[in-house]
Amino acid sequence: MTVRQDVHSAGIPVLCQSCEARHRGVCGALDPDQLVGLAKTSSRHKIEPGIELIGDAEAVDSYSNVLSGVVKLTKSLSDGRQQIVGLQFAPDFLGRPFKMESAINAEAATAVSLCTFPKATIDRMMKESPELEHRLLKQTLNELDEAREWMVTLGRKTASEKVASFLLMIARNIDPTADPTAKSATFDLPLTRADIADFLGLTIETVSRQMTRLRTDGVIRIENNRHVTVDSLSRLERRSGT
Repeated sequence: MTVRQDVHSAGIPVLCQSCEARHRGVCGALDPDQLVGLAKTSSRHKIEPGIELIGDAEAVDSYSNVLSGVVKLTKSLSDGRQQIVGLQFAPDFLGRPFKMESAINAEAATAVSLCTFPKATIDRMMKESPELEHRLLKQTLNELDEAREWMVTLGRKTASEKVASFLLMIARNIDPTADPTAKSATFDLPLTRADIADFLGLTIETVSRQMTRLRTDGVIRIENNRHVTVDSLSRLERRSGT
């Protein structure tokens, strides 16, 4: 395949030219020479659903950009119980800079594609490129804002609003190539009903009941129990209580 060279792609490694992480993720902070250097140490992987990507309290020796799919983040208690605390989508940065150990467990919720590179390479580049460090800080602050918003969802919204908020989040984030101004969306649910219930602090029965209510009201359509179509994102947003 021939990739057209222009002012935006000249000098950029072929694998990076169509990557969402270069356009919207942390790699957007790197110049062509830095991208070439990073590409020499990086590798791409396809991960099957259910595979652990990062273990809690595991030594951190690499980072990744999520290229496609959904990553589930969980925290574990000493007795083995787990809580889903977040989801990551392309082109999110997977890993925790400035720490030697992870404080969270990351698992592929769907089939996931990752671009992985050594921690030492990113640590060195952060020292050389203030813009890269700025991008990582910005993403961290965005995740903090999202966590605070989710606290409102869990603490103040009704069961119906929680389920609608979850579906709206998936619709807006699951496809990194989707038009951000699109008025509709189609996607497969990345979590099981049990995981959705865990994430929202609801029972499985309540999640199923609220899904049925949204479908009955014509807000969503569901096929094969997991394939969801949202004809009007604005209508779903209204149901989310946002």
